[in-house]
Amino acid sequence: MTISTEQISQMLVVENDAPVGNFIYGCLNQTNQVQSAADGKTALEIFEEFNPVLVIVDGNLPDNIGVKLGQEIQKRKNVFLVVIFSSSTGEEDRINIIKAGVDDLIDQPFSLEDLAVRIEILLREMKTVTPRNLVFGELGIDLMSRDVRWKEKTLALTALEFQLLYFLATYPGKAWSRQQLIEKVWGWKCNDARDEQVVDVYIRMIRRKLAKVDSAVPNFIQATHGYGYTFAPSDRNNKVVSK
Repeated sequence: MTISTEQISQMLVVENDAPVGNFIYGCLNQTNQVQSAADGKTALEIFEEFNPVLVIVDGNLPDNIGVKLGQEIQKRKNVFLVVIFSSSTGEEDRINIIKAGVDDLIDQPFSLEDLAVRIEILLREMKTVTPRNLVFGELGIDLMSRDVRWKEKTLALTALEFQLLYFLATYPGKAWSRQQLIEKVWGWKCNDARDEQVVDVYIRMIRRKLAKVDSAVPNFIQATHGYGYTFAPSDRNNKVVSK
């Protein structure tokens, strides 16, 4: 059984038991982009570059307990988190795990069909529920309050500046053309290249406001020459924005 979704999703599997890890990877990789790690340190390194929407974690990793790893991941970016535990895990432990923010628990042994159904349900929720709070390291974007914070400082963004930043940050790593951004954020039908220049103006204003609160803030919004822009949260790929 494969996981059928309308678009390919990026997923990270963190499992130190090679047979189990290969089993999960084989299931997911048929219809999604999947990377794997055998320990928490490697998982965090991959996570920063790969930006998965869903992470499946072994609850008992050799260097980091799965739940703690999941919590660390969720501090950096909102993702769906599935934790695998042995069937001997007690009820009290399960309750504490759920309270910690885990989206689903899977007991070993589990079937391919069970795993596929659980993940498909989570991905369906991702498509229907609008994220309320996006966190990328020191950068926080809150839809409810419409606040953007870098460390402890709040950015004074206009409504359109916020909408543009929030839209890009909702799809980290995805390149959007200027025409697409005009249609998605402004709601215009873009038929004139001159309209696309509006995007450049707003991107510059967002960058300047980020740089104003901290001259060393990473360049989260990166330009794709001749095309458009990408929100890139990985520190390794960011450049420093000058005032």
